[in-house]
Amino acid sequence: MNTNVALWVGFNLFVLAMLALDLGVFHRKEHVVSPKEAGLWTVVWIVLSLGFCGILGLTGYWNHEQSLQWVTAYVVEYALSVDNLFVFLMVFAFFQVPLVVQHRVLFWGILGAFVMRAALILTGTALVQRFHWLLYIFGAFLIFTAVKMAFSKDEDAAEPEQSLVMRLGRRFLPVARQNDGNRFFTMEDGRRKVTPLFLVLLVVETTDLLFALDSIPAVLGISQDAFIVYTSNVCAILGLRSLFFVVASLMDKFHLLKVGLGIILGFVGTKMVITIVDIHISIGLSLGVIGGVLLGSILASLIWPKAAETSGVPHPSAEPEREDA
Repeated sequence: MNTNVALWVGFNLFVLAMLALDLGVFHRKEHVVSPKEAGLWTVVWIVLSLGFCGILGLTGYWNHEQSLQWVTAYVVEYALSVDNLFVFLMVFAFFQVPLVVQHRVLFWGILGAFVMRAALILTGTALVQRFHWLLYIFGAFLIFTAVKMAFSKDEDAAEPEQSLVMRLGRRFLPVARQNDGNRFFTMEDGRRKVTPLFLVLLVVETTDLLFALDSIPAVLGISQDAFIVYTSNVCAILGLRSLFFVVASLMDKFHLLKVGLGIILGFVGTKMVITIVDIHISIGLSLGVIGGVLLGSILASLIWPKAAETSGVPHPSAEPEREDA
C-alpha cells in the first residue's frame, strides 16, 4: 500500500478507535464531567496530538518545516475553538441541556465535524493548489472576519431558537414534545420522532460548520498540504469536548481572548494577502506571533479583569432550572 494512503487510513482508524474507547469505556455510563476529569482528558489529547507530530518528524516523513506547519496549524485551530466553545455553552444553556448528556451531544457533534471538515479541507486544498489566487481571497475574508470580531459584542449573538436550522428542523422533521433522556429518537403517538435534543445536535453541527469557514482558510494560510491541514484540524477538535468543560468556567475570566483571536485571524489573513507582493513570513515567526498573542490576551485578561455583571449564560456547574411540563 502507498505510504501516503497508509498514513491516511492509519490516522483515521486510530481516531475512530480512540473515540470508541472514549464513549464505550470511559464514558459508557453517562455522568457529569468534572473540571479535574476534563483537564486530564485535555492533557491526554494534547500529548497524543503532539506525539503524532513528533513521530512523523522523527521518522523523517515530515521535515522540520512541515512539523512546524503542523504545530502552527494545530495551535491556530485549537485557539479558534475557544470562540466555538462559548457558542456551545450558550446553546446548551438556552435549551437547558442537562450536564449529564452534554458530553454525548458533543461526541456525536464531533463525529459529524470530521465528515464536514474533511470535505471542506480536501476541496479547499485542491482548489488552492490549482488556483493559487484563492489564497488572497481567503486572506481578505479572514481580515474582514477579524475586523467584524473586533467590533462585535456578546449581546449581538442571535438566539439559537431563531436559527435557520432550528426553524427548518421544526418545520420538516417530526419533533417530539419533550426529550426522552439522552436519546435523539423516540416513539410518540405511535410514530418515530426526533427529540428536541436532536435539534440541539443539529445546531451544534451547523455552528461547527460556520466556524470551520473561518478556521480552515486560516490553516490553509499556514499549509496547503491536505494531510497536515486535516490531521491538525482533527487533533484540535478531538480535544474539543474536554476543553469545553475546562474553558466554560473560565470564559468570563479570559474575556480579552476574543480580541486575541481576532488579531490572530487578522495576522494570518495579512500573511496570506502580502504574498501577492512576494513577502513571505516564516512559519517559525508565525508560530511565535500566534503564541505571543494568545499568551498576551490571557495575561491582559488577568491584569485587567472584566467588570462584574450579570451574565445571561449560567455557569455549567449548575443544573438549569426547568419548568414543569
